[in-house]
Amino acid sequence: MHTTTSRALLVICSLGLLLAACSDSAEDSSAQQVSAATNFDTTLTMRELMLYVLEPAADGLWSTAGWVEDREGYRELYPTTDEGWEHVVASAAMVAESGNLLTLPDRALDNDAWMIYAEGLTQAGFRAMAAAATRNKEDLFQAGADIYSVCSACHQAYDPEINSRFTSD
Repeated sequence: MHTTTSRALLVICSLGLLLAACSDSAEDSSAQQVSAATNFDTTLTMRELMLYVLEPAADGLWSTAGWVEDREGYRELYPTTDEGWEHVVASAAMVAESGNLLTLPDRALDNDAWMIYAEGLTQAGFRAMAAAATRNKEDLFQAGADIYSVCSACHQAYDPEINSRFTSD
């Protein structure tokens, strides 16, 4: 019994030491292998990604944060129902994931400012999700402003002519 217990402890300790010694390098190595072996289908053009995914998500968020004052008077745009707030959370999640989509191979335009803007979009989307989940109107408004700022800065850097496509002559 004593020999069996000693062997079991030796095996467990050896395995523990082996796992501890290899865990960081094994994780890094397997992550690199998965990354290198993964094919991403980036069939959507950048324009299609913006038009069909990111823009509707951002518009869904922006249309439900803030207030307007017009002929009808002052009114808040924030949701008034659970379903409305869930829609904002979903829109914000799509914005956050769109930032990740922009970093995929064959989609990222460079590894410099592009990646910074994409990360900024993702983080602002997550802030909007958290604000919508807690129904924090001020934080939601600020996250929407951050999303707008990131989008504007990226468009200015990578597609400065974009505004002319949306204005009428």
